[in-house]
Amino acid sequence: MKRLLSIELQKIWKNKASRVLTLSYFILLSFIALIASIKFNIGSFQLHIAEQGIFNFPYIWHFNTYIAAFLKFFLAIVIVSMMANEYSYGTLKQNLIDGMSKQEFIQSKFLTVVLFALGSTVFIFFMSLILGFSFSSYTEAGIIFSDLEYLLAYFVKLVGFFSFCLFLGILVKRSAFALGFLFVWNIIEGIMKGILTFKIFPDSTIAAKIMQFMPLESMSNLIVEPFTRLSVIKKIETTIGGAGVAKDYGVHITAVLIVLAWTVIFMLMSYKLLKKRDL
Repeated sequence: MKRLLSIELQKIWKNKASRVLTLSYFILLSFIALIASIKFNIGSFQLHIAEQGIFNFPYIWHFNTYIAAFLKFFLAIVIVSMMANEYSYGTLKQNLIDGMSKQEFIQSKFLTVVLFALGSTVFIFFMSLILGFSFSSYTEAGIIFSDLEYLLAYFVKLVGFFSFCLFLGILVKRSAFALGFLFVWNIIEGIMKGILTFKIFPDSTIAAKIMQFMPLESMSNLIVEPFTRLSVIKKIETTIGGAGVAKDYGVHITAVLIVLAWTVIFMLMSYKLLKKRDL
């Protein structure tokens, strides 16, 4: 396992574009801290973002993982390019000639996917602790370490998404086309959701129940938007339209299992595709 992971990391680090994108990703993650300095002045009214409770424990776990998930596309480019380079530079064929089996090859890629997801999760964990201790009004241990399931959801979300990207990289072979396919698939799911929600099942929750099994939608369902949890937003909603319907912000085991199932499917399809393909 260590040998396989070492081989993959060397390939990524020796590729300048992959190295720059990986470093840029973690640098951009740290920019979440800059949100604390944002202030809005509207006449005599001043709004300081950090004072609205976004860095309060345990809300910070929800907020930071949701925001950080948007940056996953940087690593998606690295993973898709990583696979495309195997075909372009002939390293896949060379690895197989050197004695690596196709199963070990897929295992090495999946280990890299897990390492990227784990590294990002650990980074968010420590950054959230620093921001929380700096700005949170609540620093009791029981409050600090509650809602950590958002970190688990974040990790599972990244593993699932990167596994999808890896599969597309193997399927299409070229990074630009693989990323284009990812974009198109996102549009397809959006169209399906719109048709099911507004045309076929406009007055029921059936559309949501169907869409929860689609790959990108299932990943999106792991961490729902956190903004309407803020007290200032709730006050505005109450002022404008009265009390709204209570929203479920939790991480559900069903959503986690669906994404894990897709992860297994993507890795199995990647292996089957590689096994059948004449290299």
